[in-house]
Amino acid sequence: ERLMTDVPRPYRSTLREEQSRGTRRRIVDAGAGLFVERGYVPTTIDAIAERAGVSRRTVFTSVGSKADILKLAFDWTLAGDDEPVAIADRPVMQRLMQADDPVEVLEAWIAMNAAIAERIATLYLVFFVAANADADVANLLATSDGHRLDGARQVVARLAELGGLRPGLTIDEAAVILDVLIDPMTHRRFVDI
Repeated sequence: ERLMTDVPRPYRSTLREEQSRGTRRRIVDAGAGLFVERGYVPTTIDAIAERAGVSRRTVFTSVGSKADILKLAFDWTLAGDDEPVAIADRPVMQRLMQADDPVEVLEAWIAMNAAIAERIATLYLVFFVAANADADVANLLATSDGHRLDGARQVVARLAELGGLRPGLTIDEAAVILDVLIDPMTHRRFVDI
């Protein structure tokens, strides 16, 4: 007779996972802080490791390159946490996309993006400047900007379904207008006057 304890179980260490996530968080936070303070190019992996209290090797094995650190810092700041859930899949976005009133959709989306811009504006500037010096970062920035435009296009398509677009305004035109309005650089210009 086989006992329950004889059944093989997959090995899983919650403590180890939490420690790994904490290390990753410290590295990304250290990188983000240094990128804002010193700039992307002058910040070294060694400086990030020192601030995070880990070895250089741990930086690479836990997160990766400087560009990887910047991307994670940006993504986590954008989302407001380090959960691996896209903005489009988050409850706030799901609720606003299901609303039946175009004004409610637009107000909720603008409020969400204002909060995002408030969190991300400084780090976005680092991202923007770093893109001029690093091809990997330039590609990441282009992808991020493309996602922002795609998100605007999805919201505008919902507004169009609800009859919320001005006659003659196409979905693509409206998406570009909204994308400009929620661009973190636009936010910085209006808030940091």
